[in-house]
Amino acid sequence: MQYLRYGEDGIRVVFGDRIDPVINEKVRRYYLYLKSLGLKEIVDIIPSFASCLIRFSSETISFEKLVSYLTEKESRISAYDIPEPAVHEIPVIYGGAGGPDMEFVVSYTKLSEDEVIDLHTSTLYTVYTIGFIPGFPYLGSLDKRLYVPRLETPRVKVPKGSVGLAQLQTGIYTYESPGGWQIIGKTETRLFDHTAAPYCLMKMGDRVRFVRA
Repeated sequence: MQYLRYGEDGIRVVFGDRIDPVINEKVRRYYLYLKSLGLKEIVDIIPSFASCLIRFSSETISFEKLVSYLTEKESRISAYDIPEPAVHEIPVIYGGAGGPDMEFVVSYTKLSEDEVIDLHTSTLYTVYTIGFIPGFPYLGSLDKRLYVPRLETPRVKVPKGSVGLAQLQTGIYTYESPGGWQIIGKTETRLFDHTAAPYCLMKMGDRVRFVRA
């Protein structure tokens, strides 16, 4: 673990330098443990693929003092009991109007449409992190045979519910948004609801399986 200063009131805790399920699970454990401490000096905790960003109140504690405190707590993290991840099943209508990039994916991967769908639905994905837009899950890792690049020119509008591929990740657009992922289908499952707690259907570490609708 590395503690790096991030602006005037931030600490970036780094666990690795790549997208990796073992590293990501360390981030998840650290994030949940840190939340459990309920430190009033910490304003927000934002986990990501291989790091965790801590925003703290610089008026109540210094960077050096907080890092010293967190370092002292490191030995207790491994023993912290974290919850089992939830498993979500997401039905998807593949191809057609809701999957405008399926033809490109088929051409690029040299697979048939049915093979693309079979591969996409055969993996139990991990929610590595949530971001970009509210509730958007970054899911991995994608079967290497489904590797495709992002769009050269991102779309101005990607419809809500669109399921896309980008390199070795897959994800779901929770709102209409600009985006550059290759869209292969669409789901009607609602992943984010700002009117009802806990608002976001998925959490970091959850598992996701796509099924053909």
